[in-house]
Amino acid sequence: MFAYVLRRLWQMLPTMAGVVLLVFFLFNWVGGDPAYLLAGKMADANAIENIRRQLGTDQPYTVQLWIFVKQILTFDFGNAWSTGEPVSHIIASRLGPSLTVLIPLTVLETVFGIALALGIAFVRGSLTDRVVMVACTVGMSISILVYIIVFQYVLAYQWGLFPVQGWGNGLGENLLRYALLPIIIGLAVSIAPTLRLYRSFVLDEVGQDYVRTARAKGLPERRIVWVHVLRNAAIPIITHVMANLPALLIGAFLLERFFGIPGIGREVILAVERSDFPVIKAITVYVAAATMVFNLLADLLYQAVDPRVQLR
Repeated sequence: MFAYVLRRLWQMLPTMAGVVLLVFFLFNWVGGDPAYLLAGKMADANAIENIRRQLGTDQPYTVQLWIFVKQILTFDFGNAWSTGEPVSHIIASRLGPSLTVLIPLTVLETVFGIALALGIAFVRGSLTDRVVMVACTVGMSISILVYIIVFQYVLAYQWGLFPVQGWGNGLGENLLRYALLPIIIGLAVSIAPTLRLYRSFVLDEVGQDYVRTARAKGLPERRIVWVHVLRNAAIPIITHVMANLPALLIGAFLLERFFGIPGIGREVILAVERSDFPVIKAITVYVAAATMVFNLLADLLYQAVDPRVQLR
């Protein structure tokens, strides 16, 4: 396994190099001249040239690329253009609030999705199965904005069960007070597509030969579904969860924006609105790296769940 991990880490280098080159050329060729963005509309040519010298954008592209690579390797992207705050501090301080919402949300979504999918497998093809699938289709058709507005208005504003917005200093306070309603909304939005997907994974396994063999041996249906079927359906479920984890950091920006959560998603939106290139570039590179790391973890989990899987 150690040799496999080393080989996979080595294979990540070309992919990461491609990401770095793509980000660098997009922001240098498509993003425009950052000196004009920082100088403002009334700046003269000397001020613009001075800003270029400070940023290093007056250097050849090869030198600028090397500066960008050094920033990635040292985790130092300089300061944000809009606030002057170090980019590394922005990411470190915003990551905690995002994970406070996303980790419980991912765990609950996965647990409830698996449990409901296995439960539907017991009554597959019945009226209950059809009603649940229709309900999932209706739930998927409703925009997340509707969920946020309705839940926030009813549960927070009308009933006063949760704060409308805000964020505290302690983990316990944030998790049990401020993050609870965003987690509930995220679960309500994601459980319908998750259930439909996991149901398809389970039903694909229910029709396999090993399930018919287990039934022929007289094994109880509950044991067949919860032990044999679940173990084989766990592989695509792990793939789905691990593939979605990095995207959740950015995809939760609506929840963070509406509830005033100082997370990564909200920071990305603010950086885009302010054309804050250092923040956008740093988050883009780190999300790409996180995606590759989570793919590696998914491969390792495959073997942990199913010993028949060979890592080569």
